[in-house]
Amino acid sequence: MQHAHDPSARRAGRHPGRWAVAVPLAVVLLSGCTDPARTTVDASPAGQALEALPVEEAGSGNDYDRLAQFGDWADPDGNGCDARNDVLARDLTGAVLGDDGCTVLSGTLEDPYTGATIDFRRGPLTSADVQIDHVVALKNAWVTGADRLGADERQALANDPLNLLAVDGPTNGEKSASDAASWLPPNESFRCPYVARQIAVKTRYELFVTAGEKAAMAEVLAGCPEQDLPGDAPAARADRPSPAPSAPAPSTPDEVYYPDCDAVREAGAAPLRADEPGYRPALDRGGEPGVACED
Repeated sequence: MQHAHDPSARRAGRHPGRWAVAVPLAVVLLSGCTDPARTTVDASPAGQALEALPVEEAGSGNDYDRLAQFGDWADPDGNGCDARNDVLARDLTGAVLGDDGCTVLSGTLEDPYTGATIDFRRGPLTSADVQIDHVVALKNAWVTGADRLGADERQALANDPLNLLAVDGPTNGEKSASDAASWLPPNESFRCPYVARQIAVKTRYELFVTAGEKAAMAEVLAGCPEQDLPGDAPAARADRPSPAPSAPAPSTPDEVYYPDCDAVREAGAAPLRADEPGYRPALDRGGEPGVACED
């Protein structure tokens, strides 16, 4: 199983020799003596790409609407599975699939954001333990240039494997729509790859950074002056894991299935929380993590 993060990249920034060079630059950035929009970070691929991004002021985000502007999960590679399940299958080891060959039922995640190991099991009480994060949060994308993109481009951004990582659910909730100036992964060894991935996404979709965002990214990259810029996340594997052995469909009296949020509302069950019967991640389209059909 391929992972969205490169283990060798997670060790970036731990070399004392590199930090000895990086500290003076970080001090300059933090001192306010240098305009962050004009600071050349370094000659690394990630630093060069950051330098090339335009610097502008972000929009207010008052008009942000995730579903209307970015659409739902799609199947960008045409393999018959949506991007969410493709990323779970990519990032989890030992992934077990359902009879449809797409739905990931279980697996193990080495969480890049915390460094913790998470045993994922699909179910109303456990599905939210692992969530799919948009590395460049969609609201952040909207206020930094995605409002200028067409609908197809925005849906592509929302389903691009480059912008998607399977991560610890609660940590993803803490991040919310933050940019690099407001939030970085608690796992410090993953901050360089994380920032480089954000830069790659913003480059691909011609988004911009704010001055504060650029300064924060520059400070991170100062600790890893050889940081590569990811080109493409690993594609969905042609040899996807085999589906789990067929099993009788659950038929317990308490089983509840809602095809969509309209059905949830009609049943008087909205908002639907992850520990309540009928919750499915597919119904959770943003807002509070682990809560579906809030609106």
